[in-house]
Amino acid sequence: MSFLTSCIDGVEDFLIICGLVLTQLVYGSFSVFMGKLLAMGLDPLFIVITGSLVTAILLSPFAFFMERGKRPSKLSLRLLIQFFFIAVGGVTVFQVLLLVGIKKTSPAIASAMPNLAPGLIFVIAGFLGLEKVDLKCRYSWAKIMGTLICLGGAVGMSFLQHGAPATGLAGDDGLVGCMYLLTAVFVLSCVMILQAATLIHYPAHLSLVAITSLMGSIFTAVFQLVKEHKLDVGDSNLTPIYLLGLAMAGGLVNGVCFSIQTWSVKKRGPVMVSLFSPVGTVCSAVLSALILGDSLRLGSICGMALIFVGLYFVLWAKKKEGYSLPEDDETFLLESQQQVKPLLS
Repeated sequence: MSFLTSCIDGVEDFLIICGLVLTQLVYGSFSVFMGKLLAMGLDPLFIVITGSLVTAILLSPFAFFMERGKRPSKLSLRLLIQFFFIAVGGVTVFQVLLLVGIKKTSPAIASAMPNLAPGLIFVIAGFLGLEKVDLKCRYSWAKIMGTLICLGGAVGMSFLQHGAPATGLAGDDGLVGCMYLLTAVFVLSCVMILQAATLIHYPAHLSLVAITSLMGSIFTAVFQLVKEHKLDVGDSNLTPIYLLGLAMAGGLVNGVCFSIQTWSVKKRGPVMVSLFSPVGTVCSAVLSALILGDSLRLGSICGMALIFVGLYFVLWAKKKEGYSLPEDDETFLLESQQQVKPLLS
């Protein structure tokens, strides 16, 4: 029985790692694509509204049928507040700040900024008890050292590959764009930790993504109406059919990536998920070299090696100690089994 359990855990770990790597690969490629669209005049708010709405529409059928027994019958005030902050922070604020940051800097700089998230999330999650940190335990020290190595490799690679005086940073506009990106990273870190806390009492990750995406789309539309007194596409000359295709593609990408990340947060915690952010930078650099002909510098290759060494340390430590939810999770699961009416039915 223990052998079977070990095999199941191994398969789950493999799927989580593959999913997170794929997510970062998609994000790295998509940021370049978004940069070109924003340069064509599309309004970042319009992209967030349509993309989030399509995400909610695409995920709702799967959430309804696949998570009937996982959703609690009643939504407490605490869950409603958590939904609100995940929607506003993770959908509206984060995506708008990220897109504006890409527009003011460059996709390369935007893909490098999330590398600052693992260290920040590790500290916050450890302080809140969502991540095991015991300075007397060698596994905790392995996670700390792995996070620092991964972070150092990612930051070093970003500067060595793209260069400190990158053209995207030229002028005050570039500095403002970096501030947008840094704020987006901070918001993302808080949202990922909040997701982990929410999934303790609402263990239905697809439903969580669908509901918060819909709420975020509505909040963003209201914000644009208040700010601009209309729902504006921007100055782009793209045809309505092309815009519809972009919305569908963006919604599909966000839906799949958000679902994988939220499921991984539920299974292995926010620190584990955030540590894969540097993989996006690696994928972006490799794709640029293969497709665009950009050169890979020796320092960048060393940074990549450090990233994967750091990831190995953290994955090894988390495998040894396991990831456990707070103690009240078991009590909640026992209570939730007695609830029969699902939220979305």
